[in-house]
Amino acid sequence: MPFHKYLLTPKLFKEYDGTKDVYAPGSLEKYGDQLLSVLNWMWSLGYYTSPLLVTFLYRRGYFVADSVGTLAKFTTGIGLLVAVSLCMRGLGRSMNVVYVRFAECLENAKRVGKSPQSEEKNIIRRYDFEFEAWPVDFTVTSGVQRANTQRNKPFWISSLPCQIAAYLAIHTFGIRMIYPGSVKLLQSYIEPMLLQGRTKLITEDRGKRNKLRTIDGNEIDTVFVDNREQGSPNGRTLVICSEGNAGFYEIGIMSTPIDLKYSVLGWNHPGFAGSSGRPYPDQDQNAIDAVVQFALTDLGFTPENIILYGWSIGGYSTLYAASQYPDVKGVILDATFDDVLQLALPRMPEGLSNIVKIAIRDYVNLNNTELISQYNGPVMLIRRVDDEIICSEDGNLGTNRGNFLLVNMLKYRFPNIFKPEQEALAKELLNRPIEFLRSDSDDLCLSLLMSYLSDGNGTSTRSYPLEIGQEYTSEQRNSMVKFLIGKHLKDYKSTHCTPLPGSFFQLPWEIPSDTDFVFT
Repeated sequence: MPFHKYLLTPKLFKEYDGTKDVYAPGSLEKYGDQLLSVLNWMWSLGYYTSPLLVTFLYRRGYFVADSVGTLAKFTTGIGLLVAVSLCMRGLGRSMNVVYVRFAECLENAKRVGKSPQSEEKNIIRRYDFEFEAWPVDFTVTSGVQRANTQRNKPFWISSLPCQIAAYLAIHTFGIRMIYPGSVKLLQSYIEPMLLQGRTKLITEDRGKRNKLRTIDGNEIDTVFVDNREQGSPNGRTLVICSEGNAGFYEIGIMSTPIDLKYSVLGWNHPGFAGSSGRPYPDQDQNAIDAVVQFALTDLGFTPENIILYGWSIGGYSTLYAASQYPDVKGVILDATFDDVLQLALPRMPEGLSNIVKIAIRDYVNLNNTELISQYNGPVMLIRRVDDEIICSEDGNLGTNRGNFLLVNMLKYRFPNIFKPEQEALAKELLNRPIEFLRSDSDDLCLSLLMSYLSDGNGTSTRSYPLEIGQEYTSEQRNSMVKFLIGKHLKDYKSTHCTPLPGSFFQLPWEIPSDTDFVFT
C-alpha cells in the first residue's frame, strides 16, 4: 500500500506514491505554510527564552506606559501576519483536489468512531498528518486500581520556601530537564528524522498508527508492527517498547525486536511528538496502562505473550506496567536506574539538594526499586559498560545505578542469600564487567534452586520472596550471588544511546522446573 504524507498545520503537506511526489502545493499554500512555520519556530524560541527576553525588554523600557503602544502595534502586526498566512494556506488547499480528497477521507474515518480495523480507518492510515486531527482508535474506560502513593510527612513552616521553589521548578523547567523530549523546540528540530522513521515503520515494516485516549484524557501516539502472520515464532510474542527521556518510537528501540521478527508496539510519552499531555508520573502511568489495555483488548494478545521492554527512563514505565500486569512474559530493562533522585543529586548544586529532594519525591518520584519489588516475573537487566548517563561518577562502572536496581531486586527475591556480607560482595563484583562470573558451581546453584521449588516451597517463580538459603554456608551464598547476578544481568560494551544489538535481546531467565529445558 502506498504511503502518503499529510502534515497539517504548521508543516508542509505532501503526498507520496513511493517513487515520486504526486502532490505539489500551490504558491498560496506554500508561502502561507512557510510563514506559519517561521512564526511557530519564533514562538517556541521566545517561549523557552522568555525569562531572558522579558528581562531584556524591561531594561530597554518596553514595559513603561509610553512603550505600551509600541508593543500593541507589534503584537497586532504579528496577529495580522498569522491571519493572512492562514488565509493563504487555506485558500490554496481548498483549490487542491488531492487535499480535498484527503479531507473527505479524514471525515469518513472520524464518523466510524473507535473501530481501528474499519476500511475508513485503513484508508486514513495511508496518510501522515498532524496527530491532533487523527481520529481516536481506542479509549480506556476504566483505569487499573493503584495503591495510595501519597507520602505522609510532617509539615514545617520552615520548609515552605523549599516547597514553593520545588513546585515552581518542576512545573516550569524541571520536568523538561528530566524529559527533554517534551520540549517542542527540540521536536521541531528533529521532525524530519521522526517523519523518516515513521515512514520506514509504515512502508517497510507494515506498521499501523493508532491514537489511544487515556483515562485522564490524554491522546497517545502509538504504532503497531504485526508479525504474527510472517512465519516467525517470535511474531506470536508482542514487545511493548518504552522509550527514554529524549526517545521517540520513530527513531527509538523498536528496531531491535522488529529485526528479530517480534510483533512490536511502540508509543510516545505524554508531550512527546504526537502524544498530548506532560510526562508527569501519573500521566505516564495512565499512558502505558492504555497501551497495555489496547494490546490485550484490540490487538488480541494475552499477558503471557507480552514482553515489556524499557530503555533508560522508559524503565519506569515498563516496571509500572509490570506491577499492574504481573502475568506478562517478562521484563527487559536496558540502561536504566534504581531511583532518579540518585541521578539528580550529583548533577545539581549541593546547596539546592533540599529543593531537589522535595521536587523529585513529591512530583517526579521515578523510583524503580519500589516498583520492581511489586513484580515477581522474569527480569533481565542490560548494563552499558561505558554508560555516561546512568553512572553517578563518569567512568566508574561501580556507580552505574543499574547495579543498585539489580542488587535491590535480588535482595527482595532471595533475602536469605543476600545477607550484608553477600550484598557487599555483589557490589564489589559489579565494579567490573561480569564475564568472569561463570564458574563450575553454576550447575550446582541451578540444581539447588530447582530442588527448593520441587520440594513444595513454591510452585513457580511468581511467588517471591523465596526463603531458600537459610542453612547455606557463607561460601554457598557467595556462589549463589555470582550465579544469580550472571543470570539477571548482561553487559554491553557501549555508551548510553547506542542501539542495542539483537544478540542482547533475549527472553529473561527464570528458575526452570524439572520438566523445562534448561538454558544456560
